Amino acid sequence: MADPTAVNTAVQGVDSGTLAGNAATIHDFTIIGMFVNADWIVKSVLILLLLASFWCWAIIFEKWLMFRSIKAKAVRFENEFWSSEALDKFYEKNKKRANHPMAIIFVAAMEEWFRSKSSSVAQTAQGLKLSLRERIVQVMQVARNRELEHIESGLGFLATTGSSAPFIGLFGTVWGIMNSFHGIALSRNTSLVAVAPGIAEALFATAIGLFAAIPAVIAYNKFASELARFSNKLDDFSTEFDTILSRQLEG
Repeated sequence: MADPTAVNTAVQGVDSGTLAGNAATIHDFTIIGMFVNADWIVKSVLILLLLASFWCWAIIFEKWLMFRSIKAKAVRFENEFWSSEALDKFYEKNKKRANHPMAIIFVAAMEEWFRSKSSSVAQTAQGLKLSLRERIVQVMQVARNRELEHIESGLGFLATTGSSAPFIGLFGTVWGIMNSFHGIALSRNTSLVAVAPGIAEALFATAIGLFAAIPAVIAYNKFASELARFSNKLDDFSTEFDTILSRQLEG
């Protein structure tokens, strides 16, 4: 006859395996289910990452529309600028509708030009001419920096999310796995089926971290490159416009 103790042990083992299998079977492995069943710290990590991802996508769409708009307006402005016959007439046409960086730089320089021309002090001395040119260059530089700072706003958040989101997700994963091992110690059931739900919930945090980080990194690199090219374009325009004004001063 079979040993009753061995039989009971086998039955208990079968029952434990069956219960673990049933627990894994009825466990909800959907995204919502894993979120609901996760530990509160893992939930906090997931919520933080999802909010960061949502804000990153808002910045991405806003910057995409912004760069598309300012590049189109800059091209149109340059074509009108180089085809215009007189700077003062072109200034009067654009001073009230300067709604992009290149036009704002032009209007700022022309305003300084007209303020100096309307001054009661004679502008015939060479020293005064040089001083006027330096002021115009400084005004254009300040306007350029102000506009680039406005365009650049939000890119820092993309960079921060791209670099930190994977580690925040990893923290949630480590915490979730620690809880799974704690559950193993309490239940004394080392079956992989029993710990699979907890490990799945933990790894879900890493997946959300990557979901937030990857678009942020790609978008940051793209927009940083766009910003550098547009900054060079503004520098070229400022240099060319300064050359035109210097000819006016020497004339």
